[in-house]
Parts: sequence; C-alpha cells; structure tokens
Amino acid sequence: MTKSLDRETLARVAPKLAELSQDLLFNDIWKRETLSPRERSLITLGALTALGRVQQLPWHIQFAQQNGLTREEIVETFTHLAFYAGWPAAVSAFECLEEDKH
Repeated sequence: MTKSLDRETLARVAPKLAELSQDLLFNDIWKRETLSPRERSLITLGALTALGRVQQLPWHIQFAQQNGLTREEIVETFTHLAFYAGWPAAVSAFECLEEDKH
C-alpha cells in the first residue's frame, strides 16, 4: 500500500490544501464541543473504512489512539463495520491496524 501524505509532506505538495486542512478541519471542526475528539475519531474511522480510504487509516488510527481509543476498541469498530461497510472494507482496515503495530 502506498503511504499516505502526512501533514509536512502535504504542506510541501499542496500548501493551500494543507493550510485549509489545518485551519478548517483540525482547528475548527475537530474542536467543536458537541462531539468529543474520541467520538469524531470513531466516526472518521468508520467513514474511511466504509469508503475504502485505507491510505488515510494508519494516520487516523494513531490519532484515534491519541484521542483515547484503545486498540481493542478500534478492533471492535472494524469488526462491527464488517456488517455495515462490507467484509473486504473491514479486512482492509485491519491490514492498516497491523501496519500501525510496527
């Protein structure tokens, strides 16, 4: 799997997109009080898994752990998603979780 762009790489490749991502997404949307960062991470993992956006999953798995999700909760999330997003989507998500382990 091709490695996804991190914030620094994205800033070099697409500076305006990196700026918008930081300002609008991480400094606004992620900080709104209605949902906790933990809840937002669960939603994000679900959306990325369901849409097959596996290149973004390794970074968001680490971010979810920073936001308080345990590895066991992430495993349970991907298991649950197998029934709603499809078996292949869940298995692909688990592959990203395994990569994160190293």
